[in-house]
Amino acid sequence: MKIAIIGTGNVGAALAQKWAIADHDIFLGVRQLDSFKGGELLSKENIKVCPVKEAVQKSDIILLATPATAAIEVAESLGNTEGKIIIDAMNIVMGKGPVGYENTTDAVLDHTNTEDVVKCFNTTGFNNIQNTQYGDLSLDMFVAGNSRVGKETAIQLAKDAGFAECYDIGGNEKFELMEQFAWFWINLALFQGQGREIGFALLKR
Repeated sequence: MKIAIIGTGNVGAALAQKWAIADHDIFLGVRQLDSFKGGELLSKENIKVCPVKEAVQKSDIILLATPATAAIEVAESLGNTEGKIIIDAMNIVMGKGPVGYENTTDAVLDHTNTEDVVKCFNTTGFNNIQNTQYGDLSLDMFVAGNSRVGKETAIQLAKDAGFAECYDIGGNEKFELMEQFAWFWINLALFQGQGREIGFALLKR
């Protein structure tokens, strides 16, 4: 797959590395080519850097992993997204997000021209993307959105990143639930003192 990653911080960088290892072509979309976080990623042959709109046009899939406060600005900066799949990995944190929205994904939908927008890779810390293994188990990931092709793509990319499964939890109406689940992890890890080395897997019997 050809994937544009907008936001080269912890989450974007972790997924870029995992997907590059899985032989996907990664285009880091940045505002300043000579000064951006994650320059070390370019050591991998299938990771390139280019302006945001160029990264989008070269790709079929777009991952958004920027601060939530920039969600509208970033969505508008993508250019023509017709026929593209957008995966939103952002979360509103401490009430800081796009003005007028309860979650970032609805803001992205309202400011791009594709309906294939899903939410995924937002429910755990970047450390759990870098290493999904806990003993003999791998962590699970979750995805929400109305787009069937968007969810199928996110599920495959989650498995390519090392997650055991990626569970479909519903349509666009579940975007806010996904962000609440992220807060559940943040609360346990940071505010309740469990530390970042915790994660979720769905067990069945």
